[in-house]
Amino acid sequence: MTKQTIGDCTLYLGDCVDFVNQIPKDAALVTDPPYGIGENSKKVASRGKLAKPKDYGDFAWDQSAPHDLLAEYRKVTKSQILWGGNYFDLPPTSCYLVWDKQNGANDFADCELAYTNLKKAVRIFRWQWNGMIRRGNEEREHPTQKPLELMKWCVDFIPDSDLIVDPFMGSGTTGVACALRGRSFIGIERDKRYFEVACRRIEQAYQQQDLFVSIGA
Repeated sequence: MTKQTIGDCTLYLGDCVDFVNQIPKDAALVTDPPYGIGENSKKVASRGKLAKPKDYGDFAWDQSAPHDLLAEYRKVTKSQILWGGNYFDLPPTSCYLVWDKQNGANDFADCELAYTNLKKAVRIFRWQWNGMIRRGNEEREHPTQKPLELMKWCVDFIPDSDLIVDPFMGSGTTGVACALRGRSFIGIERDKRYFEVACRRIEQAYQQQDLFVSIGA
């Protein structure tokens, strides 16, 4: 296991199975777990004729969904925002978060859904994310990477939790959002490539934060 502390973010390279019982009870779970739909590079390359897809290499982590593990993380956290909630067996809720990807005419989903246990109404966030045609200039480094603005929006829904946990950290977008929002974060990733990407992106987020503080001083 490798542990990296960057500001108020603590990142672990390892299997999130080993961390369930170490999560503080008042933490919030904000994550985008594997859905078990085989979203590998060959499948992505076969879809979408409007833009050439990026080759992320071969990987097998999306061959099954972590139903039981996600249930364990739900037991030990106070608040939850779970992207891909429509792929899991979850209790009824008044609040789904909807990301309208503004894809236009293609065979990708028009939107993605996040289950929450929040006592709020359904909310929608519109942010174009269609291959090379997308808002913002952030580099897409993971095949299921979410836009940073989307994850900042998610973090803002749970102001009563100082600590955000993402056991399926990927390229670290949730951690970047936490760094920019001044929230503590625990992220876990078992793929060394993406763990290193997450460390780099979160370090850059703190540098950006420090720059803004210096300018405003």
